[in-house]
Amino acid sequence: MTATVCRFEPSLIFEWGTNIGKSARIFYEISKHFHIRTAIHTCDLPDDVDHVEHPHAQRGAMVRGLAGVSLHQGDGLTTSLSLWEAAGRPKRPLFFLDGDHSYASVRREIDGILAVVPDPVLLLHDTFFQSSESGYNVGPRRAVEETLAAGPGRFDVVHSGLSLPGMSLLYPAQRMES
Repeated sequence: MTATVCRFEPSLIFEWGTNIGKSARIFYEISKHFHIRTAIHTCDLPDDVDHVEHPHAQRGAMVRGLAGVSLHQGDGLTTSLSLWEAAGRPKRPLFFLDGDHSYASVRREIDGILAVVPDPVLLLHDTFFQSSESGYNVGPRRAVEETLAAGPGRFDVVHSGLSLPGMSLLYPAQRMES
């Protein structure tokens, strides 16, 4: 997470599945420490949606009230794309995908971002590849691999899958100037 923020210095960071705000707090501390001006937008489910990981009153407790961190409720993808549009469509926004980890959900999120944002930086959580026999959800990794196969050359990728949960970074390919 640190390397991604330091390398790309995104003016906007979007993440959803806020829960108590651990990821948003990490992004906040990174940007503060390295003096990177960024706005962090974190989104979680509305209060009336029932979900096993819904934090209710604890939503965003680790980032509530911090300058530069905005809490939102709603669909993370839809909310984030609206905020990106309202901000003037800045280059290379960072999207941290750590939602429900299902293949369909992660694929929907990646496809939704790629349909609108020409140069996103995508950091996906829980992409450690394991066999289906392991019982570990391979959905996020499968969604990443299909995205890369569908657009060869569009992204450079770094997988940090040394252990669970693993992360994958997809960023606009660095093309050689001729």
